[in-house]
Amino acid sequence: MSDFTFSASIVVDSSPEVLYDMVSDVTRTGEWSPICKVCWWDEGGGPVVGAWFTGRNELPERTWETRSEVVVADRGREFTFVVGGSFVRWAYTFTPCDGGTELTESWEFLPAGLAMFQEKFGADAQKQIDDRTAAAHSSIPATLAAIKKAAESN
Repeated sequence: MSDFTFSASIVVDSSPEVLYDMVSDVTRTGEWSPICKVCWWDEGGGPVVGAWFTGRNELPERTWETRSEVVVADRGREFTFVVGGSFVRWAYTFTPCDGGTELTESWEFLPAGLAMFQEKFGADAQKQIDDRTAAAHSSIPATLAAIKKAAESN
């Protein structure tokens, strides 16, 4: 794989503000993410620009934690964070539409992340990058569907 960006959207029968409040509460991420099972704010943080949180990711073959920094926190419009401060960008945007809100989740493997993988994994870097890319492509639609289900069941 060589496509280092991916996004998908879903229409949710909910307001942008309600969806933003759900998604920006990273402590709820485990409710809808197939990979990230739990997140917590570092040092009493919250969904504001500059706040950091830690997430625990789990796959059958491994478990790992990452720290991420919130880079956009615009209630009802966009919530974005960057893993490791410069490695991978995850964004959620909220657009009013007929039927509620178009929720879009976007992922981008940033140049610093690609370089870090080259340094960390050497000859195995491309396989590791491909694995992470495939995971993003499969998990984003699943995450969006789970957020929709949670939002519409309230």
